[in-house]
Amino acid sequence: MSARNLSLVFAVMCAFVGSAAFAESPAGVWRTIDDKTGTERSIVRIVETGGELRGTVEELFTRPDEDPKHLCDKCSGERKDQPIIGMTILWGLTNNDGVWSGGQILDPKNGKIYRCKMTLSEDGRSLDVRGYIGFSLIGRTQTWHRVE
Repeated sequence: MSARNLSLVFAVMCAFVGSAAFAESPAGVWRTIDDKTGTERSIVRIVETGGELRGTVEELFTRPDEDPKHLCDKCSGERKDQPIIGMTILWGLTNNDGVWSGGQILDPKNGKIYRCKMTLSEDGRSLDVRGYIGFSLIGRTQTWHRVE
């Protein structure tokens, strides 16, 4: 096998292994999409520590009608009037047979905290994030897209 062909085989193998690792965990950087308007809302970094996921807002996309300070004015407790950028909005999710659940998610727009579950697509490039009250049937789902 020539060096060129060997390099090509190696590159394909690395891409396959990289994409398989991608699909195992939602850890990474995600572009959130508003489920009502279809517009980009933020960039969230999800990290996995000790088998639990945590998500922090890294960037917000401002609409003309929004306060550019991006403070969580509807939040309560320690988050009240704190900057949304840098805020942890997702925590406590663990993997249960491919569905990450058991945690919570904060909606900074209304200051409410919801139960949360997430499902990663097979290719690892999209993430269905469902926030709900009580039962999963009563809630909303957003599809986030991995930033590569």
